[in-house]
Amino acid sequence: MSTNVVILAAGKGTRMRSTLPKVLQPLAGRPLLGHVIETAKKIKADHIITIFGHGGDLVKSAFAHEDIQWVEQTEQLGTGHAVKVTLPVLPQDGISLILSGDVPCVQQETLQRLVDVSTTTGIGIVTLTLDDSTGYGRIVRDNGKIQAIVEHKDASEAQREIKEINTGIYCVSNAKLHEWLPKLSNDNAQGEYYLTDIVAMALADGLEIASIQPELAFEVEGVNDRVQLAALEREFQAHQAKNLMQQGVHLIDPNRFDLRGQLTVGQDVRIDINVIIEGECHFGDNVDIGAGCVIKNTTIAAGTKVQPYSIFDNAIVGEDVQIGPFARLRPGAELANEVHIGNFVEVKNSIVGLGSKANHFTYLGDAEIGAGSNIGAGTITCNYDGANKHKTIIGDNAFIGTNNSLVAPVKIGHGATTGAGSVITHDVADNSLAFERAKQVSKENYQRPQKTKK
Repeated sequence: MSTNVVILAAGKGTRMRSTLPKVLQPLAGRPLLGHVIETAKKIKADHIITIFGHGGDLVKSAFAHEDIQWVEQTEQLGTGHAVKVTLPVLPQDGISLILSGDVPCVQQETLQRLVDVSTTTGIGIVTLTLDDSTGYGRIVRDNGKIQAIVEHKDASEAQREIKEINTGIYCVSNAKLHEWLPKLSNDNAQGEYYLTDIVAMALADGLEIASIQPELAFEVEGVNDRVQLAALEREFQAHQAKNLMQQGVHLIDPNRFDLRGQLTVGQDVRIDINVIIEGECHFGDNVDIGAGCVIKNTTIAAGTKVQPYSIFDNAIVGEDVQIGPFARLRPGAELANEVHIGNFVEVKNSIVGLGSKANHFTYLGDAEIGAGSNIGAGTITCNYDGANKHKTIIGDNAFIGTNNSLVAPVKIGHGATTGAGSVITHDVADNSLAFERAKQVSKENYQRPQKTKK
């Protein structure tokens, strides 16, 4: 039996007050719709059909890399109409999970349970029990069996007292969708085609409506404005933080932690407050991340200590490395074991060898540095001539003096030393000393200029 996922993503999202379509608003660093698509892929859907409308070109462009069948809803005539426009591309056999692009946190396990309970009945829904169900469609039951879903505006006073609501997540036989959707009517208070009306059609066909509730309420929370988006962001981050702590991560304050991607960890990882992790990251055993760091698409090996406010982007860090505070690793930075990268040091597209150190105020760009070398404070690899980038190569056990400018392309040999304040423009041989500076001139009894009184 094939499994299809139909995602409703045509809404404008007026209350967002944004030129960006609602389903492209970010949650944990990813568009709302991106979360739903990722979950659809996890359940191994045979087809993902996404209904677009407002800002369709932007939406399709954002997911051009995904294997998605796009269907346009030119008029916003309700949820039933939205699913109806997919009928020309919806297979006749199998089942379809119907999801909303602005309900991003539904879990794979919840959808699998829904599929399991819906297989025999042909239709199932996800419901939720709330203390305050105002505004939601109510689940009307008789002797425990679902008899109807009534929208809030169409509900009687008695029905409005019901606490169980419809979340808008369905699993329906494709054959039944092809049968029921053409029969939908817009004879209701809103003048829209409600998808919920297929429940009455199912009951008329003698089918029982299966239902489940999510393990976590936030899974089925939708987003209509920025207040709701911010609230859901914190719930989602709290969920991710809890999962990491259950894996043994020591989060100093889980309320001040943001994961905007995927993080895998070893044992005894410690993460201080206000750390942001983006993309795909891995922290090995006993990694310690200081406060305020931003780490993106980076691997950090065991035993490494990162001081506060350091920034990583597509870097590879070895074992027992010391980094920061206020260090920056840009794309292509590769640090071997036991390297020291200190305060206000920037490394870009460079390899730093075993045990080498750049402890203060340094820029290393397009460089290769061997093992055991020391880079003095204020050293700059001058890698750009205004048109092209050039490489600096520093051998093993080299000593680069303070405030050096290494004008690439240039090679500093093994065991070589450069004097403080030098501008190195030529290669330096192994085990040699190179220095370049103007002769110091001293003038005794020098009188500084005096300010002229006005």
